[in-house]
Amino acid sequence: MTSTLQPAPVTEAVRRRGRWLALAVLVLAVLLVAVDATVLGLATPFISEDLRPSGTQLLWIGDVYSFVIAGLLVSMGSLGDRIGRKRILLGGATAFGAISVLNAYATTPELMILARALLGVAGATLMPATLALIRNIFHDPRERSLAVGIWGATASAGTAVGPVAGGFLLEHFWWGSVFLINLPVMAVLVLVGARLLPESRNPDPGPCDLASVVLSLTGVVGVVYAVKEAAAHGPTWTALATGLLGAAALYGFVHRQLTLPRPLLDVRLFRNRGFGGAVLADLLTVLGMSGLVFFLSQYLQLVQGRRPFEAGLAELPAAVGAVAAGLVAGRAARRFSVRAVVSGGLAGVGLALASLTTLGASTGYPLLGAALLVVGVGAGFSFTVTADVILSSVPKDQAGAASAVSETAYELGAALGIALLGSIVTGVYRGFAGPPGTPSAARESLGGAVETAAGLPPHTADTLLTAARDAFVHGLHLASGAGAAVLLATAAAAWLLLRNQHLEETF
Repeated sequence: MTSTLQPAPVTEAVRRRGRWLALAVLVLAVLLVAVDATVLGLATPFISEDLRPSGTQLLWIGDVYSFVIAGLLVSMGSLGDRIGRKRILLGGATAFGAISVLNAYATTPELMILARALLGVAGATLMPATLALIRNIFHDPRERSLAVGIWGATASAGTAVGPVAGGFLLEHFWWGSVFLINLPVMAVLVLVGARLLPESRNPDPGPCDLASVVLSLTGVVGVVYAVKEAAAHGPTWTALATGLLGAAALYGFVHRQLTLPRPLLDVRLFRNRGFGGAVLADLLTVLGMSGLVFFLSQYLQLVQGRRPFEAGLAELPAAVGAVAAGLVAGRAARRFSVRAVVSGGLAGVGLALASLTTLGASTGYPLLGAALLVVGVGAGFSFTVTADVILSSVPKDQAGAASAVSETAYELGAALGIALLGSIVTGVYRGFAGPPGTPSAARESLGGAVETAAGLPPHTADTLLTAARDAFVHGLHLASGAGAAVLLATAAAAWLLLRNQHLEETF
């Protein structure tokens, strides 16, 4: 694809050594989002105990951020192309830090859900802007591959920093403290980024189309909400109506983009098989993995009885594997092939998820640690290479919108995964055979069962906890098996769709 638009000029400092300093600032934004996503899972048992959400509210706390961010990423990516990617990045980072305070001090499940939704609005500005700025700062394809690898490795490092730092805070402070760690990162990002980052934008973007923004948000949120409700409660009329409304809005969005002279998103990008295949691979990969990610911390703490800090350390192999793979993924894709690296990585993740169907309450750590390491390596290879394919498939002036599509695939996959796989775990758990008179709160979440058991006689408490933990683990088995099937199917699809795709070699 070609473009008659010229990219915004990049300063000589950025062309030389300054581009790596600018990258260091950009990865702080990635770290901000990655840490926030992981600390929530670790804090979930404490949030359950303090705010007493229902099982449905707990899922909303976990996935409303992804719902909102998925619905707004395209709009925010396009807005960054128009008003300036540096401007929207710094403004979004400031808002992200401020809204983190609201998350920390939420006093009801409803307020927590609202705070997570607002955080999604701010978070939607960050990831597309970082990738778009990388596309405009790094002109050499090999340097850009390394920069994207560092970008992805930082996101993976954030998934390690989050649980470890969060676990330490949860053992010494209240659960809201895990959200306040965003503030110092945000402060450094804004203060240093204002000086180091170059501004870039589409020099002839056209007007921002509010109708397209509304259609995009309505469509994504409507469809994902319908899937979530159908998974949790069956095919109700509400789910059907919401799904039809979302589908109609997405159809209207696509039709409008095809008719506008300067669309919010050039949907013709999907005619590029590499672009479309990479986006699909990202969406399905995150969908298959998200159930494991969301419930793993609960398994480690509430089933195996690990302390929060210990649970955070237990999740480290996934991050270590992803960081190592991300840094060499571009080189591997050039030596072998794009589809070999992506498909091989996804197949590895699928097999690792399949191994988790053997987990039990007393399973030793070596199996879990090895599986998490393979998950991290496979995901690191796949996500890094697909991000590079997406960025190199579009002209620089559309980097923000293309990056937003990539991030939308991540967030939409996370929302669908938590909705579908999370509903499997929740549905199986609610049906456990507890002792007579088991309170409804114990059936809403495993955290609720642990809290209920604390006020029961020892024998009754043991019976309740054993039944609840067995049901939770059984649900986790089913979710892991479903995720493995999705990942293996995605590996096969990537092998076909990414055929003859190559990373750029020269300017």
